[in-house]
Amino acid sequence: MARFVLTADDYAMTPAVTRGILACLEAGRITATGAMTNRPHWKSFAPQLGAFEGKADLGLHFNLTCGVPLTAMPRLAPGGELPKLPDILRAGSLRRLPLAEVAGELEAQLSAFEDAMGRMPDFIDGHQHVHAMPGVRRALGAVLAKRYPREKPYLRNPVDRLAAIRARRLSIGKATLVATLSGPFAKRMRALGFSLNEGFAGYSSFNTKRDFGSDFAHFLKHPGAKHLVMCHPGEVDDELLRLDPVTATRPLEKEFFLSERFLETCDAAGMKMVRFAQL
Repeated sequence: MARFVLTADDYAMTPAVTRGILACLEAGRITATGAMTNRPHWKSFAPQLGAFEGKADLGLHFNLTCGVPLTAMPRLAPGGELPKLPDILRAGSLRRLPLAEVAGELEAQLSAFEDAMGRMPDFIDGHQHVHAMPGVRRALGAVLAKRYPREKPYLRNPVDRLAAIRARRLSIGKATLVATLSGPFAKRMRALGFSLNEGFAGYSSFNTKRDFGSDFAHFLKHPGAKHLVMCHPGEVDDELLRLDPVTATRPLEKEFFLSERFLETCDAAGMKMVRFAQL
């Protein structure tokens, strides 16, 4: 069977989101999750995540667009709140992104992970793929190359082949846009000695009227050599409703992953969930 990594985003975003991810981890239905260590719940939820040491890849979900930063960011977050993604993209494209502030925040979020978990993250990706965006990837590469000169976390590449994106027939515009914006990311990071996935899926419209199980089957089509699929299982609480536009579809994803249909879908596709080192 072909293999793939299934990564749940947004651990520690809110208590309800975290409960949903933990349920999937406990059932063995995901093989990785990325933590938002700038969120106020991180420290209290870190021990529960640590229980899955050696069973799943536990990483940093680098966050520049949700909530409050861990560091002072007078240019990027002058009011104390992180900006929205379009602001990051605009500043990065115009070479106006305060890279020193981005680097400092990344260092702080990495330290928050390492202080709580007692080790470096297995991988690093970004909320809304911000880690691979123009400007941000320069700061990320500089920080990671210096911080991890020998043993290195793997990095998530949010880019796939355009032919595979079109063939899956799901969120083609979003996947193509991210691929365009993130184009130089993989080459830059591989040159620094980091391992990345080859093949990526999971782009969604987050539409509750769609059958997520049917959509997930498309994520397993045309897999890359080291295929990685992102997902967003969870539950919903008032904090999530205030914080993030992705709400009602999270329980639908959780329900699917905990069902027998999920296992049947993987079997039908000839795909087996594994950790990254097993790809």
